[in-house]
Parts: sequence; C-alpha cells; structure tokens
Amino acid sequence: MPALTEPQTETARTASGGARPRVLSGIQPTADSFHFGNYLGALRQWVDLQEEHQPFFFIADQHAITVEQDPRLLRERTLRAAAQLLAMGVDPERSAIFVQSQVPAHAQLSWVLQCLTGFGEARRMTQFKDKSAKNGEGAASVGLFTYPVLQAADILLYRPHFVPVGEDQRQHLELTRDLAQRFNHRYKKTFRLPEPYILKATAKITDLQEPRAKMSKSASSPAGIIELLDEPKVSAKKVRSAVTDSGSEIRFDPEGKPGISNLLTIYSALTARPVADLEAEYDGRGYGALKTDLADVVVEFVTPFRDTTLELLDDQTHLTEVLRRGAEQAGAIAEATLRDVYQRVGFVAAAR
Repeated sequence: MPALTEPQTETARTASGGARPRVLSGIQPTADSFHFGNYLGALRQWVDLQEEHQPFFFIADQHAITVEQDPRLLRERTLRAAAQLLAMGVDPERSAIFVQSQVPAHAQLSWVLQCLTGFGEARRMTQFKDKSAKNGEGAASVGLFTYPVLQAADILLYRPHFVPVGEDQRQHLELTRDLAQRFNHRYKKTFRLPEPYILKATAKITDLQEPRAKMSKSASSPAGIIELLDEPKVSAKKVRSAVTDSGSEIRFDPEGKPGISNLLTIYSALTARPVADLEAEYDGRGYGALKTDLADVVVEFVTPFRDTTLELLDDQTHLTEVLRRGAEQAGAIAEATLRDVYQRVGFVAAAR
C-alpha cells in the first residue's frame, strides 16, 4: 500500500490524544523475494514508522488470490515475506505483523462495504481497468473488481490515523474515505477518515537494463532487478552489468543519464551519502569504478539480510508464533470494529 510530505510528529501526537497514532500497510506475497525497488522505495520506511506510531503490517494473501496462485508457493511466499519483514527490522514487540486471512474480519467488513459501493464507482478504479484491459475483462475475477473495497476494509478495521500511500494507491484511499463517510452518514459515526501518510522522499529505483522503466517484479527482466534474497555474487554481477549512458561523466541527470542516475540513487540509499558527494568522489574516474564499488556496497547490504531471512525460515515455529501473536493483536481491534459495524447495520448479535 505504499507521496507527499511526512506528517509532523507533533501533529501526529495531537491527532492521537497523546498516544502513538496508528498506521497500517500491507504487502502481497507474490514473489520469492523483496527487491530493491519495493524495499528502497517504501518498505524500509516501515522500520522508521515504529518510532512514533503504532503500526499494523500485514501480508495480503487474500489480495494475492485475485489472480491465480500456486497454493504451495503462496504459503511459502507468505512465510518468506514475514521473515524478510523481521530481517529488515520490523519488531514484533512494537508492530503487529500478521497474515490477512488469519483475521476473518477483513473479509467480513469487506462484504458490508461492498453493499455501500456503487458498481460504477468500483468500475472506475484504475487498477481494475488496467489489469482487465491487459488480460481481457472476461478473464478478470469478481475479486479483482472488488479488490479496492477489501483494501478499504483492511484500513477501516483499525481506524488508523495514517495510511502510507504512493500515487498508485491514492485513488483507493480516496474510495476508502468515501466509504467511511457514507457509512458514518447512513448509520452512525463509526470510522475515522484516514489521512495519507506521505512518506519521506523515497528512492525511485529503475530497471538496471531499462533505466527509464521502474524496477518491477512483473515487468523487469531477471538481469534488471536486484532481489534481496539472491546469492550476493549474483546481485554484484547484475550491478556490474547494469546499462549505463553515453559519455563517461558521472552526473545525476535522470533525463539525460538515467542509467548512471539510477546507480547513484541506489548507492546513496544504501550508504546514506548525498548524491552530490558521490558525484564529487567519482569525478573523472569512469563508470567502471562506480559500478565496482557499488557492487561491493550491495553485497555488504544483502549478505546479512539474506542470512537472517534464511535463519528465520529455518525456524518456522518462531515465525508462525510471531504471526499468531500479530493476528491476535490485530484481531482484537478488528473484531471490536466489526461488532460496532454489525450492530449499526442491524445484524442480530450472536449469543455469547
């Protein structure tokens, strides 16, 4: 669910009455590994959110099945996603980490919200239009059509103050706020209207082989994407083989020199060094020196991340316990919200 400007801490504290404000975000388990595009672009900021917020981070396995998935792979990738979140620094003592399907209230609230959503309203969602245009509307599932409504339920269950969003999710957050207002108006004020949590300036990572295109699991070639769980030497080779630009000057110029600019962005993001410092250091040294040094930086970063992730995957008892505790924590809040919704809609409460 990965942006504007980060809300000020004091504003966030005021909004929550002095308590840490809630944030919620999720990631689909549709790949064997996180890659530099989604990690440097958004995921690493989840760690920072723990400092001043009460985060709920979920693995969106229900969203994943809007397109066909291999069941064995889906289970494996769900655990891989959880292990990588822990490896990158998400702390289960400060954040609820859980699997979407393990909190039934997500699907239950989604049905109520679907009954408040107009058909035309859902049809206008750009992701459905894009994906159905690509594969043919007849091949698109009803789940894909109602995907944004389930996303609204994911958010509203936790009554969060902020939701981290990028441009591709802005329309979905607007739908979420519309549905919250509609429910509040029709029944009784129940939902907080979540604000976009606008991430700090994020690194926009592009394909190593097509540097004018976004680094993407679905669109990039294997040589164009750096997987965090690849063998480190494979990642280093990809960096050394990255497409560069005409000339030899090392200068940050995304339009004129997209290949070199992308490498400088990755270098800066991994080392926290300003791009201007890197430009000065490599002035006159040529592309080969930059790529060789960046390959070493990438190896230094991915090696401990990969080792920690694989260690966590070897102890699945611990991993599943973390997810169980996260689902228990998330479920307590989600079920309380759902009880309010059911009572206000007019459903008869189950006998206790």
